[in-house]
Amino acid sequence: MSTASTPALIASGAELERLADGAVWSEGPVWLPETRRLRWSDIPNDRILEWDARTGEVSTFRQPAEYTNGRALDHEGRVVQCSHGRRAIEREGAEGPEMIVDRWSGGRFNSPNDLAVASDGAIWFTDPPYGIDPSGREGHPGTSEYDACYVFRWDPVTGEAVPVVTSMVHPNGIAFSPGGTRLYVADTGFYADRPEAQQILVFEVDGATVVGPGTEFAKPPVGASDGFAVDREGRLWSSAGDGIYVYAPDGELLQHIPVPETVSNCTFGGDDGHDLFITASTSLYRIRTTTTAA
Repeated sequence: MSTASTPALIASGAELERLADGAVWSEGPVWLPETRRLRWSDIPNDRILEWDARTGEVSTFRQPAEYTNGRALDHEGRVVQCSHGRRAIEREGAEGPEMIVDRWSGGRFNSPNDLAVASDGAIWFTDPPYGIDPSGREGHPGTSEYDACYVFRWDPVTGEAVPVVTSMVHPNGIAFSPGGTRLYVADTGFYADRPEAQQILVFEVDGATVVGPGTEFAKPPVGASDGFAVDREGRLWSSAGDGIYVYAPDGELLQHIPVPETVSNCTFGGDDGHDLFITASTSLYRIRTTTTAA
């Protein structure tokens, strides 16, 4: 979907490429510029995979991996990620994952799902229950220790996490606008009496504080928004059931990029930053764009 007034977002002649397959549920993509690799998770198989841009080969970075999910680079270029299994936010270190935070108010988190690093180095993350589901598909069966699902902010100065959004059903994907004044959060929960679920909400942000209750930003026409990326013009590239939906900063739907599997997440990367990498069910995809990450 696009209009004559929509700027060209996909590079001329670009087509969707499948770079890898064989996963069960692919998630948490991040581009590693130092090694020219794309790292992502195959959550049910409890492994972290990497695709090498130089060779096109796929390798296993770690298995078992405690069911990692969303990840990003911090301001020092280190990978920070969500661990369903450890119910924690962790950082990849030289000797393996290092704990950043795993509890609030005396109890453990549910299963941190996705995160975004703010300009001040704080880590904002979502905490739905998918990793403690009784099925054990994406983590270890367990129970919520605070009986809700919040968005948290971890402060690098105090080392503590505090709730910043407490009104959502199952907060999932999370990202900041350029400049960090707006916070986008996908809600993948669904209850008949909670109409705010199954949509993307936007919150105004003032430093470490969320201002106001948040408003509806967009609702993909197929499936539910999960993970997403923001480009340098402030457009939101959101995963959903049948592809990527690109929204203008005012919420207008600009384009739909079809993908033949249920899409979970996306991130910008590649040597010049113009590649959009997409995790979708069994596979990792790539398509060339005309923009880069914010």
